[in-house]
Amino acid sequence: MTNQVEEHVALNLIASPFGWLLLVIFIIGYYFIAMEEKYHLDKAKPALFMGTLMFVMIGFYYVVNGINLTPFEEAIDHLILEIAEIFFFLFVAMTYIEALSERGVFSALRAKLIAKGYSYRELFWITGTLSFFISPVADNLTTALILSTVLLAIDSKNKAFLVPSAINVVVAANAGGAWSPFGDITTLMVWAAEKGAFSDFLYLFPASFLGWIVTAYLLSRYVPNLDPNKEGNPEEAEKIEILKGGKVIIAFGAFTIAFAVIGKQVIHLPPMWGMLFGLSILQLYMYFLKKKHNIEVSIFESMSKIENNTLLFFFGILAAVGALHFVGYLVYAAKLYEMFDPTMVNIGVGFLSAIVDNVPVMSAVLKANPSIDHAQWMLVTMTAGIGGSLISFGSAAGVGVMGKMHGIYTFSSHMKFGWTVLVGYIVSLIVWYVQFSVLGFY
Repeated sequence: MTNQVEEHVALNLIASPFGWLLLVIFIIGYYFIAMEEKYHLDKAKPALFMGTLMFVMIGFYYVVNGINLTPFEEAIDHLILEIAEIFFFLFVAMTYIEALSERGVFSALRAKLIAKGYSYRELFWITGTLSFFISPVADNLTTALILSTVLLAIDSKNKAFLVPSAINVVVAANAGGAWSPFGDITTLMVWAAEKGAFSDFLYLFPASFLGWIVTAYLLSRYVPNLDPNKEGNPEEAEKIEILKGGKVIIAFGAFTIAFAVIGKQVIHLPPMWGMLFGLSILQLYMYFLKKKHNIEVSIFESMSKIENNTLLFFFGILAAVGALHFVGYLVYAAKLYEMFDPTMVNIGVGFLSAIVDNVPVMSAVLKANPSIDHAQWMLVTMTAGIGGSLISFGSAAGVGVMGKMHGIYTFSSHMKFGWTVLVGYIVSLIVWYVQFSVLGFY
């Protein structure tokens, strides 16, 4: 009875001046995140500040008003677990990428691509295609991090190539992850909630693929159709080989991702547990390299090169969204299904996912458990997955690439081409409508 009363108090905070104050803090923090280029303020700083501040304020509000702190403590514990799972998953993925970079994997790949004579525009399509088809297996974030590293290896200065290509990688990774149960956290949540069988997600392939293709085509028109070898990269004439151990690390990385997925589905381990197991294997292999071949490769040196601002940004933004969820904003938003047409609400979920974050938004939808049919569940799965591409930090893939391509792929650079992503989003919706609602194909 007590918990029900306290939950009622928390949910009604949105109608109080205190609830409005929390929302204002979130909006101000969001503004400074979006204006990172203007103020030269790293996005992690306002995100972490507002995320931690909002829960500090909620805690004091409960104490001052004599409200039982049990629901607050339970919310914090649940949020810490949710953030930790994402945090450590990212941590291991980034460590593997830095280890691969140290072993010259990406430099060798760059040299191979350049040696084949591909133009910037052809490289744009190659990296985008790889991103779309790798993400359903490796997840959208890991895929985006890998391909953004490849882009920087190809050319770290040409923004005319890098910006459209980065957007293409993010859009492709999110679109590719939308049609796989383990391609994105949100699809995994929907699958775990038994709102669709494994095969059901595969029916989202046409909508996801065609939406990405349209966006990619529009973006490709802005990519210079020039030869990188003639643009200040003559040093790649000689062949570059992967350093010893690099290929083995690639295999361990693939195993780590596979085990994270299998571990989740078979023995119900959090994905980050499988990732950390893979990290332990990488550490042991580094020890083997030193003992057997006298090759010094420090795993901690790779860790030191991780984009920590990206990790802190995730912590801050998830904490801030968690605070809004705790006081009731997301719970009440989910009730829109009872007020409006589910199709319109699910389309709106895509836009909301871009502004806030798709994980808590999908969590709110699943908790509300609206009475919608199978086609609508597939729609919200798709919109939550690909909607994050509308804004640079609307998805894990986008945030990861922002950290990797700092100062190149930013909020403003993304928004300059945002219309291309919106067109692709609309195309995906049209394809879904024809496929599910008109043809009844599922």
